[in-house]
Amino acid sequence: MSNSQEHHETHTEEHGSLIKTPKQLITAVVLAFILPLIIILLLVNFVTSADKTAAGSASLGEEAVNHRIAPVAMLDLVDATGPKVFKTGEQVYKAVCSSCHVAGLAGAPKTGDKAAWAPRIATGVVMLTANAIKGKGAMPAKGGNPALDDYEIARAVVFMANGSGADFKEPEAPAVPADAAKK
Repeated sequence: MSNSQEHHETHTEEHGSLIKTPKQLITAVVLAFILPLIIILLLVNFVTSADKTAAGSASLGEEAVNHRIAPVAMLDLVDATGPKVFKTGEQVYKAVCSSCHVAGLAGAPKTGDKAAWAPRIATGVVMLTANAIKGKGAMPAKGGNPALDDYEIARAVVFMANGSGADFKEPEAPAVPADAAKK
């Protein structure tokens, strides 16, 4: 045998078929049809099942959509001739004062810092309230909200001071004007 024929026979034996018997051939053909069918059926079942919800689908619910398209500000109509409903000290603090007094911005004493509040508390509630109403240093008059009543400012001062070591009493509510009481 020549060298070339040996090489050809060796080469043919190396690249022989994996399927050597008819049983292996039938098994390979059956699996070639059944396996893709099973995969396709499983994928169709997964895609069409109604019980499964996609990630983020809760954001498409009616309540979530209504929340996103709701107006930013709400209008609250009140009778201008009716008696004024005063805000509590905590409400005024959260709406106006907390923006500076929580973080201690612009030299404002942090609410709850007894050491920083002690000299201010020593001046008394009247002086603290007057400073809050008129403004002092970087603090604007009435905390920057001129719509607040002096009584509401006093309540906020008492709320902050009491949260920082004072023991001030809640200020008395202003008297209702006579013509407002008749209505």
